[in-house]
Amino acid sequence: MDRIQVIDSEATRLAEVLARTDPAARVPTCPDWDAAGLLWHFTGVHRFWADVLAQDPQTDEEVGALEQEGVEPPGSIAEILPLREAATADLLAQLRALPDEDRRWSWWDADQTVGFTRRMQTYEATMHRVDAELAAGLPVSPIAKEVAAGAVDHCVDVMWGWMPDWATYEPLAVVELVGTDSGAQWLVEIGHWFGTGPESGNEFDMARAVRAGEGVSVTGAVSAGAEQLARWAWNRAPQPGAVAIEGSDEARAAIDRLIAQGIQ
Repeated sequence: MDRIQVIDSEATRLAEVLARTDPAARVPTCPDWDAAGLLWHFTGVHRFWADVLAQDPQTDEEVGALEQEGVEPPGSIAEILPLREAATADLLAQLRALPDEDRRWSWWDADQTVGFTRRMQTYEATMHRVDAELAAGLPVSPIAKEVAAGAVDHCVDVMWGWMPDWATYEPLAVVELVGTDSGAQWLVEIGHWFGTGPESGNEFDMARAVRAGEGVSVTGAVSAGAEQLARWAWNRAPQPGAVAIEGSDEARAAIDRLIAQGIQ
């Protein structure tokens, strides 16, 4: 796919929708945000990753200096819009200039490359565009099949899989995800990680999923067309009845917990 075109078009659509939306409208798929907060978050994401690619930070301190978390947004959507446009333009300029294999920092330890950022921003832009349309009360625009399939891949390989190195992991179910309009399949082991944070002292118990190995017994299945399966995986309000979930009680409970945990 042309990832730069996807990021550009999805970001443009998000901005066009939010420019006409009540800034206080809630984002149903990210309940902590209103429309203005979604636009500011999206702007910050593109600014941060543009700066990571351009400045190539090497330490946690250098990465932290690029983050805008806690920075107060401008007073209106109209003031955020040009900042978003500039941030997206800078991100795309870096993605055009840098090959995927070049090393750059990412929060995913297994892949410290430009390619990771290119993939991540493809799916993040798409799902946040869905957020914007839902906040505005508009029909959700289609997601191309290859983008949707890639978004499911990214959930299975990245978004669902993180856990700290001090945690304990327990598998609970093996579930097959099936794209009914493409024949694509993903075999996923769903479980949870838990333990006491060594710095905070807080107790954690979080859902997790990874690709399952060979020879495992499947205990559940999730079936949908590519677009609806991607929206389901990212917890982006798939159409009612579009996703079929089957399996044992344990598998269904593990699936429900994983999806309810959500992805912002």
